[in-house]
Amino acid sequence: MKKTFIWMICIFGVIGITPSAQAFEVGIRGYYWFPTLNGDIKMDSSGLIGTTLDLKNDLGFEDEYYPIVEAFVGLGNHHLSLSYYSADYSGTKVLSEPITFKGKTYTTDISSSLEYDIYDLMYQYDLLDLENILAGFSLGIIGKVKIINGDVEIKSTTLTKSASEDFTLPIPMVGGNFHLGIIADLLEARLKVSGISYGDGTIFDSQADISLTPFPFVDIHGGYQIFLIDLDIDGEQFNYNTSGPYIALTLSY
Repeated sequence: MKKTFIWMICIFGVIGITPSAQAFEVGIRGYYWFPTLNGDIKMDSSGLIGTTLDLKNDLGFEDEYYPIVEAFVGLGNHHLSLSYYSADYSGTKVLSEPITFKGKTYTTDISSSLEYDIYDLMYQYDLLDLENILAGFSLGIIGKVKIINGDVEIKSTTLTKSASEDFTLPIPMVGGNFHLGIIADLLEARLKVSGISYGDGTIFDSQADISLTPFPFVDIHGGYQIFLIDLDIDGEQFNYNTSGPYIALTLSY
């Protein structure tokens, strides 16, 4: 998957040298995100109902911060972007009462981990794009595929016992993007929201952003991002929320 991401960036770069009479933009953006983790997990197996486990209180996970990289290209009203980040949570806990996860019961100390990679491939079409000398705004619709690939594991630290679950989730999402340019686009604000809800599942992703352009082709950003998953499918329950501020730098032309 990481090789695929690198190849996509190379393709964006090749596209960037193609001339066009329409407005064209290509660039790369780097974030550093400081999210707070909240949520719980439950997995049934072998006829045993799993315990609902809080990611922090029961598994001992702590907040982790990580970088995000995004490549993007735009031509006229059409915009395409690909972003990637990887998260790795782990913790240990002394159990005060037995827990059950994936058909196995634990009564003593445990260690747990949650690792995943997230790829976002997003297409945006500008429905409305109004610019004037001092300000302007645009409104676009978003179609996105979010691919989550990872695993969760719980194991005993005193006994030879462990249980894990690998998962790959390709999630289609729809949404919108609002952009406001202020003072001849030296200062800009953006609000991007996407999500999907079906059956017993909800996935939601949003980003609010303020950016400053101190030099040509360079943007400095500050914002807040929310990523939420609430799934309950066939005895597997995953309620997961990461949200928090970020800083970012964009290089584009």
